[in-house]
Amino acid sequence: MKKRFTDEQIIRILKEVEAVGNIRDVCRQHNITEQTFYRWRNKFGGMQVSDVKRLRALERENATLKRLVGELSLDNHMLRDVLGKKW
Repeated sequence: MKKRFTDEQIIRILKEVEAVGNIRDVCRQHNITEQTFYRWRNKFGGMQVSDVKRLRALERENATLKRLVGELSLDNHMLRDVLGKKW
């Protein structure tokens, strides 16, 4: 899924609302819904751009580790099946 806004742009929009104080005007200016704004605020509220980059890196690392654990679990299960059989 292609995102319309990068994480840096989302952080900038959230900071703009803090400065302006009017959510509706900023949402209208950037052509987003208020629901989208509140979702972004829940996810990225209080973060800096460096924090978001670190979060993305940790999410990628976590996905890689989950994939490795899944593969090792399959290998482990396969070896137990092979060793458990009587020849």
